[in-house]
Amino acid sequence: MMRRDGKKTPSSNPNFIGVLELDKALLQERLGKNSDVLFREFKLKKSNVSCLLIFLNGLCNRKTIDKDILPVLLEPFDSDDLELLKLTGKIDFIKKYLLPISEIKDTNSIENVTSKILTGDAALLIDGCENALLLGIKEEKTRSIEEPPSESVVRGPRLGFTESLSVNMGILRNSAENKDLIMLELPVGKRAKKSLVISYLNEIVNPRLLEEIKRRINKIDIDYVADSGYVEQLVEDNFLSPFPQVQSTERPDRVMAALMEGRVAILLDGSPFALIAPVTFSMLLQSPDDYYERWIPGTLVRNLRLMAAIISLLGPSLYISFISFHPGLIPTKLAMSIAGSREGVPFPAFIEALMMEISIEILREAGLRLPKPIGQAIGIVGGLIIGEAAVRAGIVSSIMIIVVALTAISSFAIPQYNAGIALRYLRFVSMIFAATLGLYGVTLFFLLLCSHLVRLESFGVPYTSPAVPFRFKDMKDFLIRAPIAMMQRRPSILETKDPKRKK
Repeated sequence: MMRRDGKKTPSSNPNFIGVLELDKALLQERLGKNSDVLFREFKLKKSNVSCLLIFLNGLCNRKTIDKDILPVLLEPFDSDDLELLKLTGKIDFIKKYLLPISEIKDTNSIENVTSKILTGDAALLIDGCENALLLGIKEEKTRSIEEPPSESVVRGPRLGFTESLSVNMGILRNSAENKDLIMLELPVGKRAKKSLVISYLNEIVNPRLLEEIKRRINKIDIDYVADSGYVEQLVEDNFLSPFPQVQSTERPDRVMAALMEGRVAILLDGSPFALIAPVTFSMLLQSPDDYYERWIPGTLVRNLRLMAAIISLLGPSLYISFISFHPGLIPTKLAMSIAGSREGVPFPAFIEALMMEISIEILREAGLRLPKPIGQAIGIVGGLIIGEAAVRAGIVSSIMIIVVALTAISSFAIPQYNAGIALRYLRFVSMIFAATLGLYGVTLFFLLLCSHLVRLESFGVPYTSPAVPFRFKDMKDFLIRAPIAMMQRRPSILETKDPKRKK
């Protein structure tokens, strides 16, 4: 559409026109009637050149605007300024000789300027110039860097990611000086855009893996990506699987170790959790402590976690199987002790176990949602009171309390919270199999679970590697954590550019 004076109307123009009045109308139309968007009009160095500064109150650094930007733009011209202005033009004169800002870009796109204003940058429009200047003066509002609460370690760096993408990128850069550490930024979200960064070591990563991750991220079609958990669910191979196919972590040292193996990390602005891909099931049972301690205790603790995972998954179902179907397999003295403790219990073993497991899960969830001091008290006191009262009332047996307690403690030994959730809820499926078919049902459940794990992949990498497919060279970091001096090769399943860790 054209106006009577021959100029385009604001709504029909994707780029700036160079007429300050019209360019201001274009931005107002796109930014809407937002009270936190501020427009500051002034004359450049008290001349006849009109300027407009647009910024978002609350996201921009107001001190920088008031002390570093406006004073130099409002100061009167001198003879040198006039000569430079004639030689360089308005845009270059302001960029090169006036603004003491490290990050300045010029663009003609209204969409780009609108997006940057809404994310905390300021825009400067000059009458007679078709380009706008973007000033990188976003004020970073983030909490201090501290130990991540979800992944505590006994020995190792006590450093965790924050919600600021720039801070997280700086933490990774500071973790290791490497010119091949690449940070590739991509936008995600259709209506509310956020910055996402893919991090990898260019000299190590498999190009096919990198391209596959880029392809899946570019296919994300969603209005708003609130957290990295959204990204995890949108890029995983099998959304029906209960197991996480991308590893989430708050620890920079875990991310850097994964990058050194040839994996790829994904960072999202606003989320303290980084994603690592591809992932295998064995990685979910590993902790940084395994590598910071000597190899013998590291191996023992790793196998202890595997045993805890098996108990968390199959503990109650084995109890149900032996009590309900195969009491003859229990040693005589133990069988008599169990029978004595179950005397007077009105429910079968399955209902007894189901009631207690559901009670434990409710207590655990309540403890997570309540304030931390209250949550801890509720979890401990609630468990003791309910267990003791249930035994005294004859609703459950004392041996059932021991089984449930051992199962709950074992689930806490799994380092990755999302892996622990998967095993906790699969436990109920195994209990149903046990209540239906006894030990045969437990065996059938375990075989079905193994079949699913063998078929599962994470970005083309088998989930159960290096066990299936068996790769002997990679077994040094599986059940056994070999001495660091012996782990000289990266996982062969990743097919990295450089297979050797050190030369």
